Amino acid sequence: MRVVGIDPGLSITGYGCVDVPPGSPDPTLVEAGVFRLSRNASMASRLGQLYEDLCTLLDELTPDHMAVEALFSHPRHARTSIQMGHARGVVLLAGQTRRLELIELGATEVKKAVTGHGHASKEQVQHAVMSQCGLRELPEPPDLADAVAIALCAARRLPEPSLPE
Repeated sequence: MRVVGIDPGLSITGYGCVDVPPGSPDPTLVEAGVFRLSRNASMASRLGQLYEDLCTLLDELTPDHMAVEALFSHPRHARTSIQMGHARGVVLLAGQTRRLELIELGATEVKKAVTGHGHASKEQVQHAVMSQCGLRELPEPPDLADAVAIALCAARRLPEPSLPE
């Protein structure tokens, strides 16, 4: 089973892909990276580029599931939430057009799953991902680590596929 986790953004969108070997409780990292979108481009242009990049990635990795962080809105940052919603919508559309099972996870749920603390810092998430994936260096930028954490959390919550009888 293969799960891709996405941390949507309008400047940087992180992705992380993990495999869950049959009979193993621990997912293994397949690939991780970021899409960098031009801050100088129009919103429509950035969203179009994100969609194209993400569809290409999904076609290459052929995941079974796609996990995305659920949108969190704070009154002080309403504009940021609205803008993030645009990127998140594009991510959900790309997953739907590829007929992927979509999983939405809250940020505190993801942080608690990988660090043991729902209000962990970005750096704590990076260290947890580095440790759990056996990486030699801290995953940079934090968006990449967040995406891997989303994929790890989703993979661990999926039921094990039943074996053929």
